[in-house]
Amino acid sequence: MGLGTKMGWALLWICTMGLFTLSAAATVHKVGDSTGWTTLVPYDYAKWASSNKFHVGDSLLFNYNNKFHNVLQVDQEQFKSCNSSSPAASYTSGADSIPLKRPGTFYFLCGIPGHCQLGQKVEIKVDPGSSSALLAPSSAPGQSPLPNGPAPLGTPSALAPPPSAASTLSYYSLLCLPLAAYVVAFYSLCV
Repeated sequence: MGLGTKMGWALLWICTMGLFTLSAAATVHKVGDSTGWTTLVPYDYAKWASSNKFHVGDSLLFNYNNKFHNVLQVDQEQFKSCNSSSPAASYTSGADSIPLKRPGTFYFLCGIPGHCQLGQKVEIKVDPGSSSALLAPSSAPGQSPLPNGPAPLGTPSALAPPPSAASTLSYYSLLCLPLAAYVVAFYSLCV
């Protein structure tokens, strides 16, 4: 096998492992763990949230009986007052997977009357510090992703600017740097 063929196989292996590593970095957080999203059993969703680390690229999984519950994404004031009259997003399938696409604090509650007051609400703080955050370029520092209240996590904010050439270059540089290091390491092994 020639040097070019060895390098080709090494590069293919490195790229494949890199993709598996990036995709494995995302975590699915089952809200309420085995209890799920309910009011039947007293559950401390604030304690659950504080015992988990949420990163860009992760997702929340709300499991519940959709005949008796729902999931509404609301702003901080609506969350504090259990006001479900104008949510940013509404989920009603009973098995809702909500991707965490950007850093920030996000608020969810059940919109069925009385459920939020019984504690069926959760505040999620999403940290940008994860390798899964490399999957998409972020907006410029200092810009709020929520200019007029919460944009639904499942859709991009209408006011978010397109990524600049610098942020796109930075994104690709971060991906290529480890790849280049692996190529050099494998090249030295093949020679």
